[in-house]
Order: sequence, then structure tokens, then C-alpha cells
Amino acid sequence: MSDKILEGLQKNLQKELDSFRSCQKEYQKAITKRQQLDAQLNENTCVKNELDLLEEDGEVFKLIGPVLMKQDLEEAKQNVAKRIEYISGEMLDNMIADIDKKQNEHRDSLITLQKNMQDALTKSAKKG
Repeated sequence: MSDKILEGLQKNLQKELDSFRSCQKEYQKAITKRQQLDAQLNENTCVKNELDLLEEDGEVFKLIGPVLMKQDLEEAKQNVAKRIEYISGEMLDNMIADIDKKQNEHRDSLITLQKNMQDALTKSAKKG
């Protein structure tokens, strides 16, 4: 088997490996972002639960800069509900699943290319 064929296989293998590594980095970034959103969601859910425990005439304060400003209880509940809704919409589950699928496709392609490379090397060694 000619060196050009082996060289072509090696280039294809390296290209696929680079794509796989890029996909892994993208996956890791998405997972990190998902974890941050999950932490924010948990925090806002706790705030919502605390606000639900307050009586109608309970006082709520919001930190604005270095000052605590009094806020209407109903307004505070609405703000927290909107934040929870927004964060839930940003959770990236579909994106992570797509990246994971792409990663598996690259992995399968790498396995095939490695097998082809080994077969080519074996044939080359038998001829030589």
C-alpha cells in the first residue's frame, strides 16, 4: 500500500480527532452553563418558597446597591416567578443532547478510521 494512502488516512484521522476534541470542549462549556443555570434556578425557587411563607402584610426588601429598598410583596413574587420562567427556558437540555449526539458520531467515525488505518498498516507490512 502506498505511503500516500497511509498519509491520507492519517490526515483524515487527525481531522476527525480535532473535530471530536472541539465537540468535547463545546459540550463541557454547555454543561458548565447548565450547572450555573441550575444553581440560579435553585436559588430563585428558595426565594419563591420564602416569599410564599409571608403573610399578605409581610415586608419585603430588595438590595439595590448598598441600600435595602422596600418592595411590594406581590411585585417581588412576580419578579421571582419571571426569573424562574426565564431560567427554565434557558436550561440548554436540547443543545446538550445535540452536542452529545454529535460527539458520539465523531467517536464512531474515529473508531472506523483507526480500524482502516490499522488494516492499511497490516496490509503494508505483509507486502513489505
